[in-house]
Amino acid sequence: MDVKDQYTKVFLQAADIPANEQVINEYRIKWWWNVRSKDEGGLRLTKPALDFIEKEAGIKTYKIKFPKELAITPQILVWLDNFIESPFYITKKYITVMREKAAFELYLFSGDVKKMGYSKAMAKRVRQEYPVEN
Repeated sequence: MDVKDQYTKVFLQAADIPANEQVINEYRIKWWWNVRSKDEGGLRLTKPALDFIEKEAGIKTYKIKFPKELAITPQILVWLDNFIESPFYITKKYITVMREKAAFELYLFSGDVKKMGYSKAMAKRVRQEYPVEN
């Protein structure tokens, strides 16, 4: 069972819906933008998923508005896909995340996911080029 299946199961259980493999597969197709399995990332939600999570399952979410001048580009979507470690829903004006840590990071960057993406990409590159030796 991959991460998306695990999240799908938790969302269904929070709404008191029995979650067997068939039900999980049915909702997986409806709730995730990218249904392929990935080791990390790929947790972008669809609008029906966000509605279910907030209304039916009653799970807390965090909504962060973007700066007005921010344009959502394919590069930004790739960064979000790789660096947001919880399910998220994105529009042109805001992003909704499910983990307090992710919300806090976005607040630190004033909702500017472009700056956050640059920062995380550079940090990852530095870690790869200069690994810490114990």
